[in-house]
Amino acid sequence: MVNYKLSIMKMRYIFFLVCAIWQGIGYAQEDIRPNILVIMFDDAGLDMGAYGSTYVNTPAFDAIAKEGILFSRAYTPNAKCAPSRSSVMTGRNSWQLDAAANHYIYFPPKFKTYQEVLLKNGYTTGHTGKGYAPGKTLNEDGSQREVMGLAYNDKKLQPATSGISDNDYSANFNDFLEKAPKDKPWSFWVGSTEPHRGYEYGTGSRLGGKTIDMIENFPPYWPDNEITRNDLLDYAYEIEDTDRHIGNIMQILRERNLLGNTLVVVTSDHGMPFPRVKGDQYENANHVPMAMLWKEKMQQGGRVVDNYVSFIDLAPTFLEMAGIDWKVSGMHPASGRSLMNIIESSKSGQIEIDRNYVLVGKERHDTGRPDDIGFPIRGMYKDSMLYLRNYETDRWPSGNPETGYLNSDGSPTKTVILNMRRNGEDARYWRLNFGKRVADELYNIGTDPFCMVNLAQDAQYLSMTNTLRQEMEAKLLEQGDLRMVGYGHLYERAPLAGGRDFYTRYMAGENPQAPWVNNTDFETFYLDGDGNTLEKVPLKQKD
Repeated sequence: MVNYKLSIMKMRYIFFLVCAIWQGIGYAQEDIRPNILVIMFDDAGLDMGAYGSTYVNTPAFDAIAKEGILFSRAYTPNAKCAPSRSSVMTGRNSWQLDAAANHYIYFPPKFKTYQEVLLKNGYTTGHTGKGYAPGKTLNEDGSQREVMGLAYNDKKLQPATSGISDNDYSANFNDFLEKAPKDKPWSFWVGSTEPHRGYEYGTGSRLGGKTIDMIENFPPYWPDNEITRNDLLDYAYEIEDTDRHIGNIMQILRERNLLGNTLVVVTSDHGMPFPRVKGDQYENANHVPMAMLWKEKMQQGGRVVDNYVSFIDLAPTFLEMAGIDWKVSGMHPASGRSLMNIIESSKSGQIEIDRNYVLVGKERHDTGRPDDIGFPIRGMYKDSMLYLRNYETDRWPSGNPETGYLNSDGSPTKTVILNMRRNGEDARYWRLNFGKRVADELYNIGTDPFCMVNLAQDAQYLSMTNTLRQEMEAKLLEQGDLRMVGYGHLYERAPLAGGRDFYTRYMAGENPQAPWVNNTDFETFYLDGDGNTLEKVPLKQKD
Protein backbone atom coordinates (compact mmCIF):
# COMPACT_ATOMS: atom_id res chain seq x y z
CA MET A 1 0.00 0.00 0.00
CA VAL A 2 2.84 2.34 0.90
CA ASN A 3 4.57 1.62 -2.40
CA TYR A 4 1.30 2.33 -4.22
CA LYS A 5 1.00 5.76 -2.56
CA LEU A 6 4.62 6.54 -3.37
CA SER A 7 3.98 5.61 -6.99
CA ILE A 8 0.96 7.94 -7.13
CA MET A 9 2.99 10.78 -5.62
CA LYS A 10 5.81 10.19 -8.10
CA MET A 11 3.36 10.21 -11.00
CA ARG A 12 1.83 13.47 -9.80
CA TYR A 13 5.30 14.98 -9.38
CA ILE A 14 6.28 13.94 -12.88
CA PHE A 15 2.98 15.30 -14.25
CA PHE A 16 3.45 18.73 -12.64
CA LEU A 17 7.11 18.75 -13.66
CA VAL A 18 6.15 18.10 -17.27
CA CYS A 19 3.47 20.82 -17.10
CA ALA A 20 5.97 23.28 -15.67
CA ILE A 21 8.49 22.49 -18.37
CA TRP A 22 5.80 22.81 -21.05
CA GLN A 23 4.67 26.18 -19.69
CA GLY A 24 8.27 27.30 -19.64
CA ILE A 25 8.66 26.32 -23.26
CA GLY A 26 5.44 28.15 -24.06
CA TYR A 27 6.71 31.27 -22.32
CA ALA A 28 9.94 31.08 -24.26
CA GLN A 29 7.93 30.77 -27.46
CA GLU A 30 6.25 34.09 -26.68
CA ASP A 31 9.61 35.73 -27.43
CA ILE A 32 9.28 34.74 -31.08
CA ARG A 33 5.71 35.87 -31.51
CA PRO A 34 5.25 37.97 -34.67
CA ASN A 35 6.05 41.65 -34.82
CA ILE A 36 3.41 44.17 -35.89
CA LEU A 37 4.07 47.25 -38.00
CA VAL A 38 1.29 49.69 -38.91
CA ILE A 39 2.11 52.44 -41.41
CA MET A 40 -0.63 55.06 -41.52
CA PHE A 41 -0.94 57.73 -44.20
CA ASP A 42 -2.65 60.93 -43.10
CA ASP A 43 -5.51 61.81 -45.48
CA ALA A 44 -4.69 59.54 -48.45
CA GLY A 45 -7.41 58.00 -50.57
CA LEU A 46 -7.18 55.09 -53.01
CA ASP A 47 -4.61 57.04 -54.99
CA MET A 48 -1.96 54.34 -55.22
CA GLY A 49 -0.55 52.55 -58.22
CA ALA A 50 -1.95 49.24 -57.01
CA TYR A 51 -5.46 50.72 -57.25
CA GLY A 52 -4.85 52.03 -60.76
CA SER A 53 -3.92 55.66 -60.11
CA THR A 54 -2.61 57.38 -63.21
CA TYR A 55 -0.95 60.33 -61.47
CA VAL A 56 0.48 58.89 -58.22
CA ASN A 57 3.49 56.55 -58.20
CA THR A 58 3.72 54.31 -55.14
CA PRO A 59 6.22 51.53 -55.84
CA ALA A 60 6.71 50.61 -52.17
CA PHE A 61 2.98 50.29 -51.44
CA ASP A 62 2.49 48.40 -54.70
CA ALA A 63 5.28 45.96 -53.83
CA ILE A 64 3.66 45.14 -50.48
CA ALA A 65 0.37 44.52 -52.26
CA LYS A 66 2.10 42.35 -54.87
CA GLU A 67 3.89 40.22 -52.27
CA GLY A 68 0.94 40.11 -49.88
CA ILE A 69 -2.72 41.14 -49.93
CA LEU A 70 -4.48 44.14 -51.45
CA PHE A 71 -7.89 44.87 -49.90
CA SER A 72 -10.40 46.28 -52.38
CA ARG A 73 -13.07 47.08 -49.79
CA ALA A 74 -11.33 48.40 -46.68
CA TYR A 75 -13.16 51.16 -44.81
CA THR A 76 -12.75 53.44 -41.85
CA PRO A 77 -15.93 53.73 -39.75
CA ASN A 78 -15.45 57.50 -39.42
CA ALA A 79 -13.63 59.67 -41.98
CA LYS A 80 -11.84 62.05 -39.63
CA CYS A 81 -8.39 61.66 -38.07
CA ALA A 82 -9.06 61.12 -34.35
CA PRO A 83 -12.25 59.01 -34.44
CA SER A 84 -10.84 56.91 -37.28
CA ARG A 85 -7.67 56.14 -35.35
CA SER A 86 -9.65 55.41 -32.19
CA SER A 87 -11.39 52.56 -34.04
CA VAL A 88 -8.04 51.09 -35.10
CA MET A 89 -6.78 51.30 -31.52
CA THR A 90 -9.81 49.73 -29.83
CA GLY A 91 -11.61 47.45 -32.29
CA ARG A 92 -14.82 49.42 -31.72
CA ASN A 93 -16.84 51.77 -33.89
CA SER A 94 -16.61 55.43 -32.96
CA TRP A 95 -20.20 55.57 -31.66
CA GLN A 96 -19.17 52.91 -29.12
CA LEU A 97 -16.39 55.07 -27.69
CA ASP A 98 -18.28 57.77 -25.79
CA ALA A 99 -16.41 61.08 -26.24
CA ALA A 100 -14.10 59.47 -28.82
CA ALA A 101 -17.01 59.42 -31.26
CA ASN A 102 -15.87 62.99 -31.84
CA HIS A 103 -12.80 64.78 -33.15
CA TYR A 104 -10.31 66.57 -30.86
CA ILE A 105 -11.48 65.43 -27.46
CA TYR A 106 -10.12 63.87 -24.27
CA PHE A 107 -9.77 60.17 -25.05
CA PRO A 108 -11.74 58.24 -22.38
CA PRO A 109 -9.35 56.50 -19.93
CA LYS A 110 -11.63 53.46 -19.68
CA PHE A 111 -10.87 52.31 -23.25
CA LYS A 112 -7.60 50.41 -23.52
CA THR A 113 -5.73 50.30 -26.82
CA TYR A 114 -4.14 47.33 -28.53
CA GLN A 115 -0.69 48.88 -28.04
CA GLU A 116 -1.22 49.11 -24.28
CA VAL A 117 -2.36 45.48 -24.13
CA LEU A 118 0.59 44.28 -26.22
CA LEU A 119 2.98 46.17 -23.94
CA LYS A 120 1.46 44.53 -20.88
CA ASN A 121 1.83 41.12 -22.53
CA GLY A 122 5.50 41.20 -23.37
CA TYR A 123 5.73 43.35 -26.49
CA THR A 124 7.95 46.40 -26.90
CA THR A 125 5.82 49.20 -28.33
CA GLY A 126 6.42 52.61 -29.85
CA HIS A 127 5.42 55.04 -32.54
CA THR A 128 6.74 57.88 -34.66
CA GLY A 129 4.87 60.81 -36.15
CA LYS A 130 1.12 61.08 -35.78
CA GLY A 131 -0.46 58.53 -33.46
CA TYR A 132 -3.83 59.28 -31.92
CA ALA A 133 -4.47 62.88 -32.91
CA PRO A 134 -5.74 65.47 -32.60
CA GLY A 135 -6.85 65.10 -29.01
CA LYS A 136 -5.55 64.56 -25.50
CA THR A 137 -4.82 61.17 -23.96
CA LEU A 138 -4.71 61.35 -20.17
CA ASN A 139 -5.02 58.88 -17.33
CA GLU A 140 -7.74 59.34 -14.73
CA ASP A 141 -5.27 61.23 -12.49
CA GLY A 142 -4.49 63.67 -15.30
CA SER A 143 -1.06 62.26 -16.12
CA GLN A 144 -0.02 61.68 -19.73
CA ARG A 145 -1.08 58.37 -21.23
CA GLU A 146 0.95 56.74 -24.01
CA VAL A 147 -1.82 55.01 -25.96
CA MET A 148 0.49 54.20 -28.88
CA GLY A 149 3.70 53.48 -26.97
CA LEU A 150 6.75 55.71 -26.52
CA ALA A 151 7.43 58.31 -29.20
CA TYR A 152 10.52 58.09 -31.41
CA ASN A 153 10.80 61.43 -33.21
CA ASP A 154 14.41 62.55 -32.74
CA LYS A 155 15.66 61.78 -36.25
CA LYS A 156 15.08 64.68 -38.64
CA LEU A 157 15.64 65.42 -42.31
CA GLN A 158 15.37 68.33 -44.71
CA PRO A 159 11.89 68.04 -46.25
CA ALA A 160 11.32 68.71 -49.92
CA THR A 161 8.67 71.37 -49.20
CA SER A 162 7.47 73.42 -46.25
CA GLY A 163 4.28 71.35 -46.20
CA ILE A 164 6.11 68.07 -45.57
CA SER A 165 7.22 67.08 -42.08
CA ASP A 166 10.90 66.99 -41.15
CA ASN A 167 10.30 63.70 -39.33
CA ASP A 168 12.57 61.02 -40.75
CA TYR A 169 10.01 58.26 -40.23
CA SER A 170 12.21 55.43 -41.46
CA ALA A 171 15.21 56.56 -39.40
CA ASN A 172 13.04 56.82 -36.30
CA PHE A 173 11.73 53.31 -36.90
CA ASN A 174 15.32 52.12 -37.16
CA ASP A 175 16.10 53.97 -33.91
CA PHE A 176 13.27 52.07 -32.21
CA LEU A 177 14.66 48.75 -33.45
CA GLU A 178 18.14 49.67 -32.22
CA LYS A 179 16.81 50.25 -28.71
CA ALA A 180 14.24 47.43 -28.57
CA PRO A 181 15.25 44.16 -26.83
CA LYS A 182 16.30 41.59 -29.42
CA ASP A 183 14.59 38.72 -27.59
CA LYS A 184 11.11 40.25 -27.49
CA PRO A 185 8.45 40.88 -30.14
CA TRP A 186 7.55 44.46 -30.94
CA SER A 187 4.68 46.54 -32.27
CA PHE A 188 5.36 49.88 -33.92
CA TRP A 189 3.18 52.57 -35.51
CA VAL A 190 4.53 54.84 -38.25
CA GLY A 191 2.18 57.81 -38.53
CA SER A 192 3.02 59.95 -41.53
CA THR A 193 1.59 63.47 -41.52
CA GLU A 194 1.38 63.41 -45.30
CA PRO A 195 -0.58 64.06 -47.46
CA HIS A 196 -2.34 66.18 -44.82
CA ARG A 197 -2.48 69.84 -45.80
CA GLY A 198 -0.96 72.34 -46.30
CA TYR A 199 0.82 72.04 -49.61
CA GLU A 200 3.12 74.33 -51.56
CA TYR A 201 1.02 75.06 -54.61
CA GLY A 202 2.63 73.79 -57.80
CA THR A 203 5.10 71.35 -56.22
CA GLY A 204 3.51 68.34 -57.86
CA SER A 205 4.35 69.87 -61.20
CA ARG A 206 7.59 71.65 -60.30
CA LEU A 207 9.21 68.96 -58.13
CA GLY A 208 7.25 65.86 -59.07
CA GLY A 209 7.38 66.34 -62.84
CA LYS A 210 3.64 65.80 -63.09
CA THR A 211 1.23 67.26 -65.62
CA ILE A 212 -2.46 67.91 -65.19
CA ASP A 213 -3.38 65.65 -68.10
CA MET A 214 -2.10 62.65 -66.10
CA ILE A 215 -5.28 62.79 -63.98
CA GLU A 216 -8.01 60.54 -65.32
CA ASN A 217 -11.51 60.09 -63.91
CA PHE A 218 -11.57 63.57 -62.36
CA PRO A 219 -14.21 63.88 -59.59
CA PRO A 220 -17.34 65.46 -61.08
CA TYR A 221 -18.25 67.27 -57.87
CA TRP A 222 -15.37 69.77 -58.35
CA PRO A 223 -14.80 72.27 -61.15
CA ASP A 224 -12.32 70.74 -63.59
CA ASN A 225 -9.65 73.38 -64.18
CA GLU A 226 -5.93 74.00 -63.87
CA ILE A 227 -6.15 75.07 -60.23
CA THR A 228 -8.05 72.03 -58.97
CA ARG A 229 -5.91 69.65 -61.02
CA ASN A 230 -2.70 71.17 -59.68
CA ASP A 231 -4.11 70.83 -56.18
CA LEU A 232 -4.44 67.10 -56.83
CA LEU A 233 -0.87 66.91 -58.17
CA ASP A 234 0.45 68.54 -54.98
CA TYR A 235 -1.49 65.98 -52.95
CA ALA A 236 0.03 63.22 -55.08
CA TYR A 237 3.54 64.51 -54.45
CA GLU A 238 3.10 64.18 -50.69
CA ILE A 239 1.78 60.62 -51.01
CA GLU A 240 4.92 59.75 -52.95
CA ASP A 241 7.08 61.29 -50.24
CA THR A 242 5.64 58.89 -47.65
CA ASP A 243 5.91 55.99 -50.09
CA ARG A 244 9.67 56.58 -50.22
CA HIS A 245 9.78 56.19 -46.44
CA ILE A 246 7.83 52.94 -46.76
CA GLY A 247 10.45 51.68 -49.17
CA ASN A 248 13.20 52.56 -46.68
CA ILE A 249 11.31 50.85 -43.85
CA MET A 250 10.90 47.65 -45.84
CA GLN A 251 14.62 47.67 -46.61
CA ILE A 252 15.38 48.03 -42.89
CA LEU A 253 13.23 44.98 -42.17
CA ARG A 254 15.04 42.97 -44.83
CA GLU A 255 18.49 43.98 -43.63
CA ARG A 256 17.62 43.04 -40.06
CA ASN A 257 16.06 39.75 -41.19
CA LEU A 258 12.75 40.79 -39.62
CA LEU A 259 10.46 40.83 -42.65
CA GLY A 260 9.41 37.20 -42.46
CA ASN A 261 8.01 37.37 -38.93
CA THR A 262 6.44 40.83 -39.16
CA LEU A 263 2.89 41.67 -40.16
CA VAL A 264 3.08 44.91 -42.14
CA VAL A 265 -0.16 46.87 -42.54
CA VAL A 266 -0.19 49.99 -44.73
CA THR A 267 -3.34 52.09 -44.83
CA SER A 268 -4.70 55.63 -44.38
CA ASP A 269 -7.00 57.10 -41.75
CA HIS A 270 -9.49 58.30 -44.41
CA GLY A 271 -9.75 59.90 -47.82
CA MET A 272 -8.05 62.96 -49.29
CA PRO A 273 -8.22 66.45 -47.64
CA PHE A 274 -10.58 67.93 -50.21
CA PRO A 275 -14.20 69.09 -50.07
CA ARG A 276 -16.84 66.34 -49.99
CA VAL A 277 -14.22 63.78 -48.96
CA LYS A 278 -12.38 64.19 -45.65
CA GLY A 279 -14.88 64.64 -42.83
CA ASP A 280 -17.76 63.31 -44.92
CA GLN A 281 -19.23 59.82 -45.32
CA TYR A 282 -19.33 59.33 -49.07
CA GLU A 283 -17.40 56.56 -50.85
CA ASN A 284 -14.15 58.47 -51.30
CA ALA A 285 -14.21 59.56 -47.66
CA ASN A 286 -14.47 56.16 -45.95
CA HIS A 287 -12.92 53.86 -48.54
CA VAL A 288 -9.23 53.57 -47.67
CA PRO A 289 -6.19 51.89 -49.20
CA MET A 290 -4.94 48.81 -47.36
CA ALA A 291 -2.20 46.32 -48.11
CA MET A 292 -0.80 43.63 -45.79
CA LEU A 293 2.29 41.46 -45.86
CA TRP A 294 3.32 38.66 -43.49
CA LYS A 295 5.71 36.52 -45.50
CA GLU A 296 5.98 33.58 -43.10
CA LYS A 297 2.22 33.27 -42.70
CA MET A 298 0.77 34.09 -46.09
CA GLN A 299 0.47 31.08 -48.37
CA GLN A 300 0.37 33.09 -51.57
CA GLY A 301 1.20 36.65 -52.58
CA GLY A 302 -0.53 38.94 -55.02
CA ARG A 303 -4.00 38.26 -53.67
CA VAL A 304 -6.85 40.77 -53.92
CA VAL A 305 -9.48 40.40 -51.21
CA ASP A 306 -12.96 41.71 -51.99
CA ASN A 307 -14.59 41.17 -48.58
CA TYR A 308 -15.75 44.25 -46.73
CA VAL A 309 -13.27 44.90 -43.92
CA SER A 310 -13.20 47.70 -41.38
CA PHE A 311 -10.60 49.36 -39.17
CA ILE A 312 -12.33 47.71 -36.21
CA ASP A 313 -10.99 44.37 -37.50
CA LEU A 314 -7.34 45.32 -36.97
CA ALA A 315 -7.02 45.25 -33.16
CA PRO A 316 -8.67 41.78 -32.92
CA THR A 317 -6.22 40.59 -35.58
CA PHE A 318 -3.22 41.91 -33.67
CA LEU A 319 -4.26 40.35 -30.37
CA GLU A 320 -5.01 36.98 -31.95
CA MET A 321 -1.65 36.80 -33.69
CA ALA A 322 0.02 37.73 -30.38
CA GLY A 323 -1.81 34.89 -28.62
CA ILE A 324 -3.80 37.20 -26.34
CA ASP A 325 -7.38 36.32 -25.42
CA TRP A 326 -9.50 39.42 -26.01
CA LYS A 327 -11.87 38.48 -23.20
CA VAL A 328 -9.16 38.74 -20.55
CA SER A 329 -7.18 41.56 -22.21
CA GLY A 330 -8.97 44.35 -20.38
CA MET A 331 -10.24 45.84 -23.63
CA HIS A 332 -13.91 46.55 -24.12
CA PRO A 333 -15.76 44.02 -26.31
CA ALA A 334 -14.77 44.38 -29.94
CA SER A 335 -17.24 44.90 -32.77
CA GLY A 336 -14.54 43.94 -35.23
CA ARG A 337 -13.37 40.43 -36.11
CA SER A 338 -9.88 39.09 -36.63
CA LEU A 339 -8.64 38.90 -40.21
CA MET A 340 -6.42 35.88 -39.54
CA ASN A 341 -8.55 33.56 -41.69
CA ILE A 342 -8.10 35.92 -44.62
CA ILE A 343 -4.38 36.36 -43.95
CA GLU A 344 -3.78 32.60 -43.82
CA SER A 345 -5.96 31.79 -46.84
CA SER A 346 -4.59 31.24 -50.32
CA LYS A 347 -7.71 32.59 -52.00
CA SER A 348 -8.63 35.91 -53.56
CA GLY A 349 -12.05 37.51 -53.93
CA GLN A 350 -14.74 36.80 -51.35
CA ILE A 351 -13.15 34.61 -48.69
CA GLU A 352 -15.56 34.88 -45.75
CA ILE A 353 -19.14 35.04 -46.97
CA ASP A 354 -20.47 36.79 -43.86
CA ARG A 355 -18.12 39.76 -44.26
CA ASN A 356 -20.66 41.43 -46.49
CA TYR A 357 -21.13 44.89 -44.97
CA VAL A 358 -19.48 47.67 -43.01
CA LEU A 359 -20.98 50.43 -40.88
CA VAL A 360 -19.86 54.07 -41.05
CA GLY A 361 -20.87 57.28 -39.36
CA LYS A 362 -19.89 60.52 -37.68
CA GLU A 363 -20.80 62.83 -34.85
CA ARG A 364 -18.95 66.10 -34.21
CA HIS A 365 -15.82 66.69 -36.23
CA ASP A 366 -14.34 70.18 -36.31
CA THR A 367 -15.98 72.95 -34.33
CA GLY A 368 -17.73 75.96 -35.89
CA ARG A 369 -21.44 75.34 -35.33
CA PRO A 370 -23.53 76.98 -32.59
CA ASP A 371 -23.13 75.18 -29.24
CA ASP A 372 -20.37 72.98 -30.71
CA ILE A 373 -22.87 70.56 -32.21
CA GLY A 374 -22.04 68.12 -35.00
CA PHE A 375 -23.63 66.75 -38.14
CA PRO A 376 -24.60 63.19 -37.19
CA ILE A 377 -24.63 60.56 -39.94
CA ARG A 378 -24.84 56.78 -39.95
CA GLY A 379 -24.37 54.60 -42.99
CA MET A 380 -23.96 51.07 -44.26
CA TYR A 381 -22.14 49.60 -47.24
CA LYS A 382 -23.59 46.35 -48.50
CA ASP A 383 -23.73 44.64 -51.90
CA SER A 384 -22.02 47.60 -53.58
CA MET A 385 -24.69 49.96 -52.25
CA LEU A 386 -24.17 52.81 -49.78
CA TYR A 387 -27.05 53.91 -47.60
CA LEU A 388 -26.66 57.11 -45.52
CA ARG A 389 -28.96 58.61 -42.91
CA ASN A 390 -28.54 62.29 -42.03
CA TYR A 391 -30.15 62.81 -38.64
CA GLU A 392 -30.08 66.63 -38.39
CA THR A 393 -30.81 68.00 -41.83
CA ASP A 394 -31.30 71.56 -40.61
CA ARG A 395 -27.58 71.75 -39.82
CA TRP A 396 -24.71 72.49 -42.21
CA PRO A 397 -22.84 69.29 -43.22
CA SER A 398 -19.39 70.94 -43.42
CA GLY A 399 -19.96 73.55 -40.73
CA ASN A 400 -21.64 76.93 -40.85
CA PRO A 401 -20.72 79.13 -43.85
CA GLU A 402 -20.26 82.23 -41.69
CA THR A 403 -17.55 80.42 -39.70
CA GLY A 404 -15.65 79.14 -42.71
CA TYR A 405 -17.07 75.62 -43.24
CA LEU A 406 -14.58 74.42 -40.64
CA ASN A 407 -15.06 70.72 -41.35
CA SER A 408 -13.53 71.21 -44.80
CA ASP A 409 -9.83 72.03 -44.91
CA GLY A 410 -8.80 75.21 -46.66
CA SER A 411 -7.48 74.56 -50.15
CA PRO A 412 -7.28 75.98 -53.67
CA THR A 413 -10.12 73.61 -54.61
CA LYS A 414 -12.32 74.87 -51.79
CA THR A 415 -11.56 78.49 -52.69
CA VAL A 416 -12.51 77.94 -56.33
CA ILE A 417 -15.85 76.40 -55.35
CA LEU A 418 -16.70 79.16 -52.87
CA ASN A 419 -15.79 81.92 -55.31
CA MET A 420 -17.83 80.39 -58.14
CA ARG A 421 -20.95 80.70 -55.99
CA ARG A 422 -20.08 84.19 -54.75
CA ASN A 423 -19.44 85.46 -58.27
CA GLY A 424 -22.69 84.01 -59.60
CA GLU A 425 -20.70 81.81 -61.95
CA ASP A 426 -21.97 78.37 -60.84
CA ALA A 427 -23.50 77.39 -57.49
CA ARG A 428 -23.91 73.73 -58.46
CA TYR A 429 -20.50 72.72 -57.09
CA TRP A 430 -21.17 74.63 -53.88
CA ARG A 431 -24.43 72.70 -53.39
CA LEU A 432 -22.67 69.38 -53.97
CA ASN A 433 -19.91 70.15 -51.50
CA PHE A 434 -21.42 72.45 -48.88
CA GLY A 435 -25.20 72.60 -49.33
CA LYS A 436 -27.74 71.13 -46.94
CA ARG A 437 -28.88 67.55 -47.42
CA VAL A 438 -31.94 65.35 -47.34
CA ALA A 439 -32.42 62.69 -44.66
CA ASP A 440 -31.94 59.59 -46.81
CA GLU A 441 -29.22 58.98 -49.39
CA LEU A 442 -28.63 55.83 -51.42
CA TYR A 443 -25.88 55.25 -53.98
CA ASN A 444 -24.84 52.41 -56.24
CA ILE A 445 -21.08 52.41 -55.70
CA GLY A 446 -20.55 50.00 -58.58
CA THR A 447 -21.95 52.41 -61.16
CA ASP A 448 -21.70 55.70 -59.26
CA PRO A 449 -18.49 55.71 -57.15
CA PHE A 450 -18.58 59.50 -56.80
CA CYS A 451 -22.06 59.35 -55.21
CA MET A 452 -23.69 61.79 -57.60
CA VAL A 453 -27.15 60.22 -58.07
CA ASN A 454 -29.20 59.83 -54.91
CA LEU A 455 -31.38 56.78 -55.59
CA ALA A 456 -33.32 57.29 -52.37
CA GLN A 457 -35.22 59.99 -54.28
CA ASP A 458 -36.36 57.35 -56.79
CA ALA A 459 -39.59 55.49 -55.97
CA GLN A 460 -38.10 52.39 -57.56
CA TYR A 461 -35.55 52.20 -54.73
CA LEU A 462 -37.88 53.01 -51.83
CA SER A 463 -38.04 49.40 -50.64
CA MET A 464 -34.26 49.00 -50.75
CA THR A 465 -33.77 52.28 -48.90
CA ASN A 466 -36.15 51.24 -46.11
CA THR A 467 -34.63 47.75 -45.86
CA LEU A 468 -31.07 49.06 -45.56
CA ARG A 469 -32.08 51.69 -43.01
CA GLN A 470 -33.84 49.11 -40.85
CA GLU A 471 -30.95 46.65 -41.06
CA MET A 472 -28.40 49.37 -40.31
CA GLU A 473 -30.26 50.77 -37.33
CA ALA A 474 -30.85 47.28 -35.91
CA LYS A 475 -27.09 46.63 -36.01
CA LEU A 476 -26.37 50.02 -34.46
CA LEU A 477 -28.87 49.33 -31.69
CA GLU A 478 -27.08 46.06 -30.92
CA GLN A 479 -23.83 48.03 -30.62
CA GLY A 480 -25.30 50.45 -28.09
CA ASP A 481 -25.39 53.48 -30.38
CA LEU A 482 -26.93 56.31 -28.34
CA ARG A 483 -28.23 57.92 -31.52
CA MET A 484 -30.60 54.95 -31.95
CA VAL A 485 -32.31 55.44 -28.56
CA GLY A 486 -32.79 59.19 -28.63
CA TYR A 487 -29.66 60.16 -26.70
CA GLY A 488 -27.36 61.14 -29.55
CA HIS A 489 -27.03 64.62 -28.09
CA LEU A 490 -24.84 63.13 -25.36
CA TYR A 491 -22.03 62.65 -27.88
CA GLU A 492 -22.07 66.40 -28.52
CA ARG A 493 -21.72 67.21 -24.82
CA ALA A 494 -18.24 65.70 -24.71
CA PRO A 495 -15.91 68.68 -24.19
CA LEU A 496 -13.53 69.67 -26.94
CA ALA A 497 -9.85 69.59 -26.03
CA GLY A 498 -9.46 72.95 -27.77
CA GLY A 499 -11.40 75.49 -29.82
CA ARG A 500 -14.53 75.45 -27.67
CA ASP A 501 -17.39 77.83 -28.44
CA PHE A 502 -15.76 78.90 -31.70
CA TYR A 503 -19.05 80.05 -33.21
CA THR A 504 -20.08 82.18 -30.22
CA ARG A 505 -16.65 83.73 -29.87
CA TYR A 506 -16.34 84.51 -33.57
CA MET A 507 -19.79 86.10 -33.75
CA ALA A 508 -18.93 88.16 -30.67
CA GLY A 509 -16.04 89.77 -32.52
CA GLU A 510 -13.21 87.70 -31.12
CA ASN A 511 -10.59 86.14 -33.35
CA PRO A 512 -10.53 82.42 -32.50
CA GLN A 513 -7.89 80.51 -34.43
CA ALA A 514 -8.72 77.94 -37.11
CA PRO A 515 -5.43 77.51 -38.98
CA TRP A 516 -6.70 74.61 -41.09
CA VAL A 517 -8.93 76.92 -43.17
CA ASN A 518 -8.29 80.14 -45.08
CA ASN A 519 -9.49 83.56 -43.96
CA THR A 520 -11.40 83.86 -47.24
CA ASP A 521 -13.44 80.73 -46.40
CA PHE A 522 -15.66 82.75 -44.02
CA GLU A 523 -18.88 83.98 -45.62
CA THR A 524 -19.87 87.57 -44.86
CA PHE A 525 -23.54 86.92 -45.69
CA TYR A 526 -25.86 84.25 -44.35
CA LEU A 527 -26.87 81.63 -46.92
CA ASP A 528 -29.79 79.32 -47.37
CA GLY A 529 -29.36 75.60 -48.01
CA ASP A 530 -29.13 76.08 -51.78
CA GLY A 531 -26.46 78.77 -51.56
CA ASN A 532 -28.67 81.84 -52.04
CA THR A 533 -27.37 84.98 -50.34
CA LEU A 534 -29.40 86.31 -47.42
CA GLU A 535 -28.67 89.13 -44.94
CA LYS A 536 -25.20 90.28 -43.89
CA VAL A 537 -23.58 88.50 -40.96
CA PRO A 538 -23.71 90.97 -38.02
CA LEU A 539 -20.28 90.48 -36.48
CA LYS A 540 -19.80 92.46 -33.29
CA GLN A 541 -16.86 94.82 -33.08
CA LYS A 542 -14.28 94.52 -30.34
CA ASP A 543 -14.55 97.14 -27.60
